Amino acid sequence: MTLPLIAPMLATPGTLPPVAQDARWAYETKQDGQRAMVYLPGDGTLVLRARSGEDITAAYPELRALGGALGATPAVLDGEILALDEQGRADFQLLQSRMGLAQAPAKAARLAATAPVHLVLFDVMHLAEDSLLRVPYSRRRSRLEELALAGPTWSTPGALVGHGREALEATRAHGLEGLVCKRLDSLYEPGVRSRAWIKIRNMRTADVLVGGWLPGKGRLTGLPGAVLVGQRARSGLRYVGSVGTGWSEAERTELAALLREAATGSCPFDAVPAAPGARWVRPELVGEVRYSTRTRAGMLRQPSWLRLRTDLTPEESAADLPAPPDS
Repeated sequence: MTLPLIAPMLATPGTLPPVAQDARWAYETKQDGQRAMVYLPGDGTLVLRARSGEDITAAYPELRALGGALGATPAVLDGEILALDEQGRADFQLLQSRMGLAQAPAKAARLAATAPVHLVLFDVMHLAEDSLLRVPYSRRRSRLEELALAGPTWSTPGALVGHGREALEATRAHGLEGLVCKRLDSLYEPGVRSRAWIKIRNMRTADVLVGGWLPGKGRLTGLPGAVLVGQRARSGLRYVGSVGTGWSEAERTELAALLREAATGSCPFDAVPAAPGARWVRPELVGEVRYSTRTRAGMLRQPSWLRLRTDLTPEESAADLPAPPDS
């Protein structure tokens, strides 16, 4: 049969629901992967579409067997494609080597053997002859679990009803990306960023040393568009990323003056980062940044600026900095 194309429903960033409403919500682990809409027409095949609607089926040949998991029953499912590290946790850096290969099936097949992916399923929007878009989440979730979709490269992780605070703490304790809170009575709203789904990203903080900056453009002309930051390692000051958000206009202007005072002609990092047009400074400014996770090379993912640490000298901050994972 011809299945309806359905755009994914999106979650709104936020915080845990009030304690008094906790029992009205389900909690799922927030996954760090590629969103995928899964179309099973009931003939043994499947089609995977990215959030953009692009057909990405050929990029993930190890998922093809899912096409026969429901026999002749057609379905449209919602899920996330992950690449897992040695601890079984989603690693977006690993996944990046698999993304964008829909037009390179031979390369995708080779990588499927060395860097296989895993699909986690968390919703069903169409089943057999029926649209489930107007069915509450709690019933859709029950229908999904009844399908018992578990295979070598796909699974249906459970959802916890209530106990949101405990669920969030568990994701933090296990180093997971975060939590998605879904109202039990919520309908599936294709393409809508809905308050009925709330995502909470676990963020970490770190002290860093500013070693350079990139000039801003447009309204930021004359001001830093981003700062290049590092942390101490055995080899010296190791570059860990570029931070371009988190300042007010006044804070960015203040930072520009401090960077001019610390200007130097040589790069302070142990290896010069790929940052064309960078201006170097003596690593005297200590900043605190917020970030989601680190890559395997120790780079900060999704960093944003929190504040200058004028209470710390570079030497004092270095004493507290964690060593990058591969140092």
